[in-house]
Amino acid sequence: MSHVYDTYHRTFESLRRMPEVRTLQENDNLCRTLQTNLRQGLTIIPRLVMGVLETQHLMDADKMDNLINILLRSRISRRVILEQHLALTETFHSPWHFEGAPAREDQTDVIGEVLLRCNVRASIRRCAAAVEILLRQAYGAHVELPEVRILGHTDATLTYIPSHLEYIIGELLRNSFQACIEKHRESGTKPTPVEVLICEAPQHVILRVSDQGGGIPQSILPYLWSFIKGPRRQVRLENLNKVPELAATLEELRVPETERLAANDELQEHRHDPDSSLSSLTGRPPNLRLGIGLPMSRVYAEFWAGSLQLHSLEGYGVDAFLQISKLGNKNEQLVTRAVMDAV
Repeated sequence: MSHVYDTYHRTFESLRRMPEVRTLQENDNLCRTLQTNLRQGLTIIPRLVMGVLETQHLMDADKMDNLINILLRSRISRRVILEQHLALTETFHSPWHFEGAPAREDQTDVIGEVLLRCNVRASIRRCAAAVEILLRQAYGAHVELPEVRILGHTDATLTYIPSHLEYIIGELLRNSFQACIEKHRESGTKPTPVEVLICEAPQHVILRVSDQGGGIPQSILPYLWSFIKGPRRQVRLENLNKVPELAATLEELRVPETERLAANDELQEHRHDPDSSLSSLTGRPPNLRLGIGLPMSRVYAEFWAGSLQLHSLEGYGVDAFLQISKLGNKNEQLVTRAVMDAV
Protein backbone atom coordinates (compact mmCIF):
# COMPACT_ATOMS: atom_id res chain seq x y z
CA MET A 1 0.00 0.00 0.00
CA SER A 2 2.93 2.32 0.66
CA HIS A 3 4.00 1.81 -2.98
CA VAL A 4 0.55 2.96 -4.15
CA TYR A 5 0.61 5.99 -1.85
CA ASP A 6 4.14 7.01 -2.86
CA THR A 7 3.33 6.68 -6.56
CA TYR A 8 0.29 8.91 -6.30
CA HIS A 9 2.19 11.40 -4.14
CA ARG A 10 4.99 11.66 -6.73
CA THR A 11 2.41 12.15 -9.48
CA PHE A 12 0.68 14.91 -7.53
CA GLU A 13 3.96 16.69 -6.76
CA SER A 14 5.14 16.53 -10.37
CA LEU A 15 1.91 18.13 -11.59
CA ARG A 16 1.70 20.63 -8.75
CA ARG A 17 5.12 22.00 -9.66
CA MET A 18 4.27 22.41 -13.34
CA PRO A 19 3.85 26.07 -14.40
CA GLU A 20 0.73 27.19 -16.21
CA VAL A 21 0.86 26.02 -19.83
CA ARG A 22 0.89 28.97 -22.23
CA THR A 23 2.95 27.76 -25.22
CA LEU A 24 3.30 24.65 -27.35
CA GLN A 25 6.74 24.02 -25.88
CA GLU A 26 5.32 24.14 -22.36
CA ASN A 27 2.57 21.73 -23.44
CA ASP A 28 5.23 19.34 -24.78
CA ASN A 29 6.98 19.49 -21.40
CA LEU A 30 3.67 18.73 -19.71
CA CYS A 31 3.09 15.76 -22.03
CA ARG A 32 6.48 14.29 -21.15
CA THR A 33 5.57 14.53 -17.47
CA LEU A 34 2.18 12.93 -18.11
CA GLN A 35 3.80 10.05 -20.02
CA THR A 36 6.19 9.44 -17.15
CA ASN A 37 3.32 9.42 -14.66
CA LEU A 38 1.30 7.00 -16.78
CA ARG A 39 4.21 4.57 -17.03
CA GLN A 40 4.90 4.76 -13.30
CA GLY A 41 1.25 3.99 -12.56
CA LEU A 42 1.09 0.74 -14.50
CA THR A 43 1.73 -1.35 -11.39
CA ILE A 44 -0.81 0.42 -9.19
CA ILE A 45 -3.57 -2.16 -9.51
CA PRO A 46 -1.48 -5.27 -8.77
CA ARG A 47 0.12 -3.50 -5.79
CA LEU A 48 -3.24 -2.20 -4.60
CA VAL A 49 -4.84 -5.65 -4.62
CA MET A 50 -1.74 -7.17 -2.98
CA GLY A 51 -1.93 -4.55 -0.23
CA VAL A 52 -5.59 -5.26 0.39
CA LEU A 53 -5.02 -9.03 0.47
CA GLU A 54 -2.20 -8.57 2.98
CA THR A 55 -4.28 -6.33 5.27
CA GLN A 56 -7.70 -7.96 4.83
CA HIS A 57 -7.85 -8.89 8.52
CA LEU A 58 -7.92 -5.20 9.46
CA MET A 59 -11.18 -4.31 7.69
CA ASP A 60 -14.46 -5.88 6.60
CA ALA A 61 -14.09 -7.59 3.20
CA ASP A 62 -17.11 -5.82 1.67
CA LYS A 63 -15.71 -2.45 2.70
CA MET A 64 -12.35 -3.40 1.22
CA ASP A 65 -14.00 -4.29 -2.09
CA ASN A 66 -15.92 -1.02 -2.05
CA LEU A 67 -12.69 0.89 -1.42
CA ILE A 68 -10.94 -0.81 -4.35
CA ASN A 69 -13.87 -0.08 -6.66
CA ILE A 70 -13.87 3.61 -5.71
CA LEU A 71 -10.10 3.90 -6.16
CA LEU A 72 -10.28 2.20 -9.56
CA ARG A 73 -13.07 4.43 -10.83
CA SER A 74 -11.13 7.46 -9.69
CA ARG A 75 -8.01 6.12 -11.38
CA ILE A 76 -9.87 5.52 -14.65
CA SER A 77 -11.03 9.15 -14.63
CA ARG A 78 -7.50 10.48 -14.25
CA ARG A 79 -5.96 8.17 -16.83
CA VAL A 80 -8.66 8.93 -19.41
CA ILE A 81 -8.01 12.67 -19.03
CA LEU A 82 -4.24 12.23 -19.29
CA GLU A 83 -4.37 9.80 -22.22
CA GLN A 84 -6.89 11.97 -24.05
CA HIS A 85 -4.67 15.04 -23.70
CA LEU A 86 -1.65 13.10 -24.99
CA ALA A 87 -3.64 11.74 -27.93
CA LEU A 88 -4.98 15.17 -28.87
CA THR A 89 -1.49 16.64 -28.66
CA GLU A 90 -0.17 13.88 -30.93
CA THR A 91 -2.97 14.65 -33.39
CA PHE A 92 -2.09 18.35 -33.34
CA HIS A 93 1.54 17.61 -34.18
CA SER A 94 0.68 15.16 -36.98
CA PRO A 95 1.43 16.43 -40.52
CA TRP A 96 -2.09 15.74 -41.75
CA HIS A 97 -3.53 18.01 -39.05
CA PHE A 98 -2.41 21.27 -40.63
CA GLU A 99 -4.50 23.27 -43.07
CA GLY A 100 -4.17 22.14 -46.66
CA ALA A 101 -2.75 18.72 -45.78
CA PRO A 102 -4.60 15.65 -47.14
CA ALA A 103 -6.85 14.02 -44.56
CA ARG A 104 -6.15 10.52 -43.31
CA GLU A 105 -9.11 8.26 -43.90
CA ASP A 106 -8.29 6.09 -40.88
CA GLN A 107 -8.41 9.08 -38.52
CA THR A 108 -11.65 10.74 -39.59
CA ASP A 109 -13.71 9.02 -36.88
CA VAL A 110 -11.17 9.42 -34.08
CA ILE A 111 -11.02 12.20 -31.49
CA GLY A 112 -8.04 11.50 -29.28
CA GLU A 113 -8.68 8.12 -27.65
CA VAL A 114 -12.36 8.10 -28.59
CA LEU A 115 -13.53 6.24 -31.69
CA LEU A 116 -16.78 7.79 -32.92
CA ARG A 117 -17.85 4.73 -34.92
CA CYS A 118 -16.38 1.77 -33.09
CA ASN A 119 -17.41 -1.39 -34.94
CA VAL A 120 -18.30 -3.98 -32.31
CA ARG A 121 -17.82 -6.98 -34.60
CA ALA A 122 -14.35 -5.79 -35.60
CA SER A 123 -13.41 -5.36 -31.93
CA ILE A 124 -14.56 -8.91 -31.17
CA ARG A 125 -12.46 -10.25 -34.04
CA ARG A 126 -9.37 -8.37 -32.85
CA CYS A 127 -9.80 -9.66 -29.31
CA ALA A 128 -10.34 -13.23 -30.53
CA ALA A 129 -7.15 -13.06 -32.63
CA ALA A 130 -5.15 -11.79 -29.68
CA VAL A 131 -6.54 -14.45 -27.33
CA GLU A 132 -5.79 -17.17 -29.87
CA ILE A 133 -2.14 -16.10 -30.02
CA LEU A 134 -1.93 -16.07 -26.23
CA LEU A 135 -3.45 -19.53 -25.86
CA ARG A 136 -1.27 -21.07 -28.57
CA GLN A 137 1.75 -19.80 -26.67
CA ALA A 138 0.37 -21.29 -23.46
CA TYR A 139 -0.94 -24.65 -24.73
CA GLY A 140 1.20 -25.18 -27.82
CA ALA A 141 0.95 -24.17 -31.46
CA HIS A 142 -1.18 -27.20 -32.39
CA VAL A 143 -3.87 -26.80 -29.72
CA GLU A 144 -7.39 -26.88 -31.13
CA LEU A 145 -9.19 -23.65 -30.30
CA PRO A 146 -12.92 -22.94 -30.17
CA GLU A 147 -14.53 -21.24 -33.14
CA VAL A 148 -15.95 -17.77 -32.50
CA ARG A 149 -19.41 -17.25 -33.97
CA ILE A 150 -20.64 -13.65 -34.10
CA LEU A 151 -24.41 -13.34 -34.43
CA GLY A 152 -27.08 -10.67 -34.31
CA HIS A 153 -26.55 -7.02 -35.26
CA THR A 154 -23.09 -7.51 -36.75
CA ASP A 155 -22.98 -3.96 -38.18
CA ALA A 156 -23.51 -2.30 -34.79
CA THR A 157 -21.31 0.72 -34.01
CA LEU A 158 -20.99 3.03 -31.04
CA THR A 159 -18.86 5.86 -29.70
CA TYR A 160 -16.38 4.40 -27.24
CA ILE A 161 -12.76 4.11 -26.18
CA PRO A 162 -11.62 0.95 -28.02
CA SER A 163 -8.99 -0.08 -25.47
CA HIS A 164 -11.60 -0.22 -22.68
CA LEU A 165 -14.11 -2.15 -24.77
CA GLU A 166 -11.53 -4.64 -26.04
CA TYR A 167 -10.13 -5.21 -22.56
CA ILE A 168 -13.55 -6.36 -21.34
CA ILE A 169 -14.29 -8.47 -24.41
CA GLY A 170 -10.79 -9.93 -24.28
CA GLU A 171 -11.23 -11.04 -20.67
CA LEU A 172 -14.57 -12.69 -21.45
CA LEU A 173 -13.23 -14.48 -24.54
CA ARG A 174 -10.07 -15.60 -22.75
CA ASN A 175 -12.14 -17.15 -19.96
CA SER A 176 -14.48 -18.87 -22.44
CA PHE A 177 -11.68 -20.15 -24.66
CA GLN A 178 -9.72 -21.51 -21.75
CA ALA A 179 -12.76 -23.22 -20.22
CA CYS A 180 -13.64 -24.90 -23.54
CA ILE A 181 -10.06 -26.03 -24.14
CA GLU A 182 -9.63 -27.51 -20.68
CA LYS A 183 -13.03 -29.24 -20.72
CA HIS A 184 -12.50 -30.97 -24.06
CA ARG A 185 -8.73 -31.46 -23.98
CA GLU A 186 -8.72 -34.77 -22.13
CA SER A 187 -11.56 -36.26 -24.16
CA GLY A 188 -9.87 -35.38 -27.45
CA THR A 189 -13.04 -33.86 -28.83
CA LYS A 190 -13.17 -30.58 -30.68
CA PRO A 191 -13.92 -27.61 -28.39
CA THR A 192 -17.45 -26.31 -28.78
CA PRO A 193 -17.88 -22.87 -30.41
CA VAL A 194 -18.01 -19.64 -28.41
CA GLU A 195 -20.98 -17.57 -29.54
CA VAL A 196 -21.08 -13.78 -29.28
CA LEU A 197 -24.53 -12.28 -29.88
CA ILE A 198 -24.66 -8.53 -30.61
CA CYS A 199 -27.91 -6.66 -29.85
CA GLU A 200 -28.05 -2.97 -30.74
CA ALA A 201 -30.56 -0.57 -29.21
CA PRO A 202 -30.83 3.25 -29.44
CA GLN A 203 -29.11 3.83 -26.09
CA HIS A 204 -26.77 0.86 -25.79
CA VAL A 205 -25.31 -2.32 -27.26
CA ILE A 206 -25.58 -5.66 -25.45
CA LEU A 207 -23.17 -8.54 -25.99
CA ARG A 208 -23.89 -12.09 -24.87
CA VAL A 209 -20.80 -14.30 -24.76
CA SER A 210 -21.87 -17.96 -24.49
CA ASP A 211 -19.68 -21.01 -24.03
CA GLN A 212 -20.06 -24.69 -23.15
CA GLY A 213 -16.93 -24.87 -21.04
CA GLY A 214 -18.49 -26.52 -18.01
CA GLY A 215 -19.62 -23.49 -16.05
CA ILE A 216 -18.27 -22.04 -12.82
CA PRO A 217 -18.03 -24.17 -9.64
CA GLN A 218 -20.53 -23.23 -6.96
CA SER A 219 -17.68 -22.75 -4.49
CA ILE A 220 -16.28 -19.91 -6.64
CA LEU A 221 -19.48 -18.31 -7.94
CA PRO A 222 -20.34 -16.16 -4.85
CA TYR A 223 -16.89 -14.52 -4.97
CA LEU A 224 -16.73 -13.89 -8.70
CA TRP A 225 -16.86 -10.08 -8.45
CA SER A 226 -14.68 -9.69 -5.38
CA PHE A 227 -11.05 -8.61 -5.50
CA ILE A 228 -10.21 -10.21 -2.17
CA LYS A 229 -12.84 -12.77 -1.10
CA GLY A 230 -12.95 -16.45 -1.97
CA PRO A 231 -10.93 -19.65 -1.50
CA ARG A 232 -8.16 -18.60 -3.93
CA ARG A 233 -6.88 -15.56 -2.04
CA GLN A 234 -3.44 -17.00 -1.32
CA VAL A 235 -2.98 -18.09 -4.93
CA ARG A 236 -3.93 -14.58 -6.07
CA LEU A 237 -1.36 -13.05 -3.76
CA GLU A 238 1.40 -15.39 -4.94
CA ASN A 239 0.62 -14.71 -8.61
CA LEU A 240 0.38 -10.96 -8.14
CA ASN A 241 3.93 -11.08 -6.81
CA LYS A 242 4.98 -12.32 -10.26
CA VAL A 243 3.68 -9.22 -12.07
CA PRO A 244 6.71 -7.24 -13.28
CA GLU A 245 7.50 -3.75 -12.08
CA LEU A 246 6.50 -2.19 -15.40
CA ALA A 247 3.56 -4.29 -16.59
CA ALA A 248 2.17 -3.62 -20.05
CA THR A 249 -1.38 -3.57 -18.73
CA LEU A 250 -3.24 -2.95 -15.51
CA GLU A 251 -3.35 -6.56 -14.41
CA GLU A 252 -1.62 -8.69 -17.00
CA LEU A 253 1.84 -10.16 -17.10
CA ARG A 254 3.56 -9.51 -20.42
CA VAL A 255 4.34 -12.47 -22.67
CA PRO A 256 8.13 -13.01 -22.92
CA GLU A 257 9.60 -10.52 -25.39
CA THR A 258 10.70 -13.11 -27.96
CA GLU A 259 7.22 -14.64 -28.12
CA ARG A 260 5.56 -11.24 -28.24
CA LEU A 261 7.70 -10.18 -31.19
CA ALA A 262 6.89 -13.40 -33.02
CA ALA A 263 3.19 -12.60 -32.74
CA ASN A 264 3.64 -8.92 -33.47
CA ASP A 265 3.19 -9.10 -37.26
CA GLU A 266 -0.29 -10.57 -36.97
CA LEU A 267 -1.54 -7.91 -34.57
CA GLN A 268 0.59 -4.93 -35.53
CA GLU A 269 -2.19 -2.90 -37.11
CA HIS A 270 -4.46 -3.43 -34.09
CA ARG A 271 -2.00 -2.70 -31.28
CA HIS A 272 -2.50 0.31 -29.02
CA ASP A 273 0.14 2.52 -27.50
CA PRO A 274 2.32 0.17 -25.39
CA ASP A 275 2.21 2.72 -22.59
CA SER A 276 -1.58 2.64 -22.47
CA SER A 277 -3.04 1.10 -19.34
CA LEU A 278 -4.99 -1.42 -21.42
CA SER A 279 -2.65 -1.76 -24.35
CA SER A 280 -2.23 -5.51 -24.85
CA LEU A 281 -4.36 -8.60 -24.56
CA THR A 282 -1.36 -10.88 -25.14
CA GLY A 283 -0.12 -10.11 -21.66
CA ARG A 284 -0.76 -12.69 -18.96
CA PRO A 285 -0.30 -16.42 -19.50
CA PRO A 286 -3.57 -18.22 -18.68
CA ASN A 287 -1.93 -20.27 -15.94
CA LEU A 288 -1.18 -17.08 -14.00
CA ARG A 289 -4.55 -16.50 -12.35
CA LEU A 290 -4.71 -13.11 -10.68
CA GLY A 291 -8.44 -13.30 -9.98
CA ILE A 292 -9.09 -9.66 -10.85
CA GLY A 293 -9.94 -9.82 -14.56
CA LEU A 294 -13.72 -10.08 -14.13
CA PRO A 295 -14.09 -7.52 -11.32
CA MET A 296 -11.82 -5.15 -13.28
CA SER A 297 -13.98 -5.64 -16.37
CA ARG A 298 -17.11 -4.83 -14.39
CA VAL A 299 -15.52 -1.65 -13.05
CA TYR A 300 -14.71 -0.49 -16.58
CA ALA A 301 -18.19 -1.38 -17.85
CA GLU A 302 -19.96 0.41 -14.99
CA PHE A 303 -17.71 3.45 -15.24
CA TRP A 304 -19.19 4.16 -18.68
CA ALA A 305 -22.76 3.53 -17.40
CA GLY A 306 -22.79 -0.07 -18.60
CA SER A 307 -23.04 -3.39 -16.80
CA LEU A 308 -21.55 -6.89 -16.76
CA GLN A 309 -23.38 -10.00 -15.51
CA LEU A 310 -22.63 -13.72 -15.64
CA HIS A 311 -25.07 -16.65 -15.55
CA SER A 312 -23.47 -20.03 -14.98
CA LEU A 313 -24.88 -23.53 -15.39
CA GLU A 314 -22.37 -25.74 -13.61
CA GLY A 315 -21.55 -28.72 -15.77
CA TYR A 316 -22.60 -26.96 -18.98
CA GLY A 317 -21.37 -23.42 -19.56
CA VAL A 318 -21.59 -19.68 -18.96
CA ASP A 319 -23.50 -16.78 -20.48
CA ALA A 320 -21.89 -13.38 -19.93
CA PHE A 321 -23.98 -10.28 -20.64
CA LEU A 322 -22.12 -7.02 -21.31
CA GLN A 323 -24.21 -3.89 -21.72
CA ILE A 324 -22.29 -1.02 -23.31
CA SER A 325 -23.88 2.41 -23.16
CA LYS A 326 -23.25 4.58 -26.18
CA LEU A 327 -21.12 7.46 -24.89
CA GLY A 328 -22.97 10.76 -24.90
CA ASN A 329 -26.27 9.23 -23.78
CA LYS A 330 -25.47 8.66 -20.11
CA ASN A 331 -23.08 10.07 -17.54
CA GLU A 332 -20.08 8.01 -16.52
CA GLN A 333 -19.93 6.85 -12.90
CA LEU A 334 -17.68 9.53 -11.47
CA VAL A 335 -16.41 9.42 -7.90
CA THR A 336 -17.14 12.52 -5.85
CA ARG A 337 -15.07 13.78 -2.93
CA ALA A 338 -18.03 13.05 -0.66
CA VAL A 339 -17.95 9.38 -1.67
CA MET A 340 -14.22 9.18 -1.05
CA ASP A 341 -14.56 10.78 2.37
CA ALA A 342 -17.32 8.34 3.31
CA VAL A 343 -15.07 5.29 2.83
